[in-house]
Amino acid sequence: MPEAILGISAYYHDSAAALLVDGRLVAAAHEERFTRRKHDPSFPTHAVRYVLDEGGLRLDDLTAIAFYDKPYVKFERLLETYHAFAPRGLKSFLSAIPVWIREKLFMKRLLREELEAFGKLRVPVFFPEHHLSHAASAFYPSPFEEAAILTIDGVGEWATSTIGHGTGNQIKKLRELDFPHSVGLLYSAFTYYTGFRVNSGEYKLMGLAPYGNPGSERVKEYERIIREHLVDIRDDGSLILNMRYFEYATGLRMTHDRRWTELFGIPPREPESKLTQAYMDMALAIQRVTEDIMMHMAHTAAELTGSRNLVMAGGVALNSVANGKILAEGIFDDMWIQPAAGDAGGAVGAALAAWHIHSGHPRIPEKPDSMMGAQLGPEYTARQIENTAAKYGAPYHKHPGWEEMDTLVAGHLADGKVIGWFQGRMEFGPRALGNRSILGDARNPEMQKKMNLKIKYREGFRPFAPTVLEEDIPEYFELDRPSPYMLLVVPVKEERRKPEPPGYHERELYDRLYHLRSDVPAITHIDYSARLQSVSRHTNPRYWSLINRFKDLTGYGIIVNTSFNVRGEPIVCTPDDAYRCFMRTEMDYLVMEDCIFDKKEQPEWAGRKDPTVEFGLD
Repeated sequence: MPEAILGISAYYHDSAAALLVDGRLVAAAHEERFTRRKHDPSFPTHAVRYVLDEGGLRLDDLTAIAFYDKPYVKFERLLETYHAFAPRGLKSFLSAIPVWIREKLFMKRLLREELEAFGKLRVPVFFPEHHLSHAASAFYPSPFEEAAILTIDGVGEWATSTIGHGTGNQIKKLRELDFPHSVGLLYSAFTYYTGFRVNSGEYKLMGLAPYGNPGSERVKEYERIIREHLVDIRDDGSLILNMRYFEYATGLRMTHDRRWTELFGIPPREPESKLTQAYMDMALAIQRVTEDIMMHMAHTAAELTGSRNLVMAGGVALNSVANGKILAEGIFDDMWIQPAAGDAGGAVGAALAAWHIHSGHPRIPEKPDSMMGAQLGPEYTARQIENTAAKYGAPYHKHPGWEEMDTLVAGHLADGKVIGWFQGRMEFGPRALGNRSILGDARNPEMQKKMNLKIKYREGFRPFAPTVLEEDIPEYFELDRPSPYMLLVVPVKEERRKPEPPGYHERELYDRLYHLRSDVPAITHIDYSARLQSVSRHTNPRYWSLINRFKDLTGYGIIVNTSFNVRGEPIVCTPDDAYRCFMRTEMDYLVMEDCIFDKKEQPEWAGRKDPTVEFGLD
């Protein structure tokens, strides 16, 4: 009988489930993809059902269950924090503590009750620490025999960042930074102050930062204010936040707004209001400070471990701009970042910690890693796709065989069409990597605007990522290795860039945005960078084949890849999700396995609604 461990993360945000069978990761999925509730924090009932079905197992067949943190320790931190800051935070205390006492404090009982839907729970339940789950998710799937481990997020139980060392099947924690001092919460405070939603808008702040004027006195002044008033950064990357300016420890918001307004001279930006240059400059300032902190932590990790390899996890490890700069610094020879670096990936880490640390099973690293290209979610048969088409009365054309389909789709891309691309198993993690993607031509100067405003219904300043054939990376980017999970931002090659016009950084946002910056303008950000994904013919042969055919037609082995969803909605999971998203947007074609749907042929559809209402853009 195989040994199977179910990993679970839940009750904060991005709930997920993962399944290990004899130490191999066979399935993992976010709950949000099934419930269609973005960042769904609830118990991952649908994700658990999926991973068990994918493994051909019942609950009775499991060896163990692992939950991604220790609720008792987290509760201790809440009580001690409220006590330390009393009488501040009474309103927050009265809101949070009853919920903990009634529900989250008795997590083992709660988990058993939730899992009763699947059968009797007769196996042990393990509770590794939150940052151990992150560390395990980073080290164990990595290709390295040993590595320095850096985990950085908002907060787990007490820890907000840790430095560790992974060797063999063991992880040793070497340093820990504790709450309330947190680079993740510092970045989230600026996410809130610049008008984006905490725990989901941090990547928007990162994307906004390049619009800051890099040589301006205001950026320098904002950075000085951050360093002198908000955070004391030590040489080892540890930090102390000035809690006079923060409310998250005991309050219901991130910042003390009046004090921040006095410091920076601007109030908190109202969500959806116009972005002025001051907020762009603020984004650049905090991005620079965050990069500096992470760089110091990386140097410390190298010094403490003596390792030439680095692995990373935790929500801040999704800061792909900082990741790219750490790699370019040459502190390490190589680095690997968990593609589901946030809390969802804790489900994978918890299961791996139970397998290797508790059960003592040996570890054999795999190349390029053991995450299966993050293709760990459900896939759907031709029959299921045809049933979806029948449900909506949707005409389609079938093209068996890759060659004919790829030639057709590559031609549509070259003609400026936007393609919904639905193939194989859904990705695990926040990035679409070629299985649940929306695709476009990176050469097209109108593509970024079209995809932001007519397809994704999101802020026009947001950049798009390229997918490039792994073997063609050096032709387009200053990078000498694969980047399969879209977690590195690197410079576009100098010879592909167009010169900046005079006064470039003083222009209005959209004047800069629509300046032609390179011969692949749809994926070149305003600072001549890109958050690239490389695709290997071995890891995802279907997606590689399409891009290779596009290269045959155009000479360019690179396309635009963004997640198959619209703003406010999770990435699509099922054929039904994909068709509905296709019909609600101005995508031109939808390709599901060997079926292609042409928008011009589709019937008038009752599901079509005004997206500004549907997705909260009013």
